[in-house]
Amino acid sequence: MNDTLKTIAARYSCRAYQSKPISDEDLKAIADAAIAAPSAVNRQPWRVVVVKDKALIDEMEAEGMRIISGMDDKSSYERIKSRGGAMYYNAPYMIMVPIESASKPIGLMDCGILSQNICLAAASLGIGSVICGMVGMALGGPKGDYFKEKLGFSEGYELGIAVLLGYAEKETAPHAPDEAKISFIG
Repeated sequence: MNDTLKTIAARYSCRAYQSKPISDEDLKAIADAAIAAPSAVNRQPWRVVVVKDKALIDEMEAEGMRIISGMDDKSSYERIKSRGGAMYYNAPYMIMVPIESASKPIGLMDCGILSQNICLAAASLGIGSVICGMVGMALGGPKGDYFKEKLGFSEGYELGIAVLLGYAEKETAPHAPDEAKISFIG
């Protein structure tokens, strides 16, 4: 098996991070891998925002937890609390991917490809990652415009996806692939 296939097989969603810093060189390599992703008609409808400000990440997490705690359906809130109460798993870094609002829904598919590039690049460097849809709670809430301004979102852009990054607190086995999901025709 080649190195790329080994990285894919070993990658897992990291949900517990150390505070150990990631070098700027590694963050740049991960960002470069992100923008190397293909996109529909090569439109590249994204921006890549590397968030190194842990206080801002914590502020967004607190706002997300405030919003989710007030929802009628408490299941998501209770799940987060049962996992230690950290929506962003104490990740010290985040990559936000705003996309052109006009590019949806194809732009969201492009975000999926880009976020997988981020995760695989991070894994190849020994850095943990998890794609985090919960970031949308803070950006879609009452303080959303405030956070978008702090993150440098341009006019006409909205959250596409976010990826949390950091060194894993402990290595975790990847999920077991379900080979029954594969079929060959012809």
